[in-house]
Amino acid sequence: MKKNTNVDIIDVAIKAGVSPATVSRSFNHPNKVLKSTRKKIEKAIFQTGYIRNRAAQAIQGKRSGTVGLIVPTLDNAIFSNLIQAFSVEMRKHGFTMLVATNGYDLNDEYKLLRSLLEHRVEGVALIGHDHSEETYNLLDIRNVPVVSMWNYKEESKISCVGGENKEAGIEIAKHIISLGHKKIAIAFPNVKENDRARDRQIGVIEYLNSKNICIPEYWNIKTEYSVNDARNCAEELFKNHPLPTAIIAGNDVIAKGIIYAAQANGLNVPGDISITGIGDFSSSESSFPSITTVRMRPNKVGVKAANVLLERINGDREAEPIRIKVSVEVKARESTKLITN
Repeated sequence: MKKNTNVDIIDVAIKAGVSPATVSRSFNHPNKVLKSTRKKIEKAIFQTGYIRNRAAQAIQGKRSGTVGLIVPTLDNAIFSNLIQAFSVEMRKHGFTMLVATNGYDLNDEYKLLRSLLEHRVEGVALIGHDHSEETYNLLDIRNVPVVSMWNYKEESKISCVGGENKEAGIEIAKHIISLGHKKIAIAFPNVKENDRARDRQIGVIEYLNSKNICIPEYWNIKTEYSVNDARNCAEELFKNHPLPTAIIAGNDVIAKGIIYAAQANGLNVPGDISITGIGDFSSSESSFPSITTVRMRPNKVGVKAANVLLERINGDREAEPIRIKVSVEVKARESTKLITN
């Protein structure tokens, strides 16, 4: 028997014994429809296999029910908790998320933004504040509801929710100094188009300098956001240069790679060398040793950012940017220890 693939909202209404307007209301304003009626409609949708044509609705000037999120990468745990929290909160309000990655390429980010807007997303979430002039200009001209996640800036051009990454850098440097370390190396990625890493690095270096501690070039490790690359770069330091007593990594992925390198070279962490990260990713506490880091609260950032974006979508798009600072906190664990001699 030939299946009917052209089911529409009227078929659902007939099956559920309600009006087409009620079916539409259950999609767009479920809180205005009785729970018992919603269950009837959901059952009818299941039985008929009805799928809303969001693209057609967007063309007709109706809401698409989608938002866009552009992140630098999905390769590791850097943004996983953030994305999950943001997505769950948006779904509570009936929005589906379209995710794209720019590979830390701001020109590619602009192209992705254009593509998302062509798909009629109702709002956009970005990571950090380093974006091309073309991206900022397009957001402004199109009056796009937008929020930046992961980095708080008091003077941000767009609404933002996140921790202050410079503060995170300062706090982890304070912690290492409090443990008596003076021979300190750092490990960061290219910070040119990455304001989060750049602010963390600035915080670390400025605080160390304030304590009359300078970092020799051979202790300034430059690595990608990759366990493997961080391990290789740290191996080069361990084999060819004097050993620091501590290494501050730009995030927990890099810290994990450095720990692997130390262990592969017969070094005890933290007995021979202390290693820290920033971020407090889901696996950091269960690593061996567990990683001393700075908690950036991605779940809280994701939920609050979603609500900021929802407020922009449903409210005044011309209002001043909303800026929410989320506190950061050092989590001292097994990968660092007090120097005893």
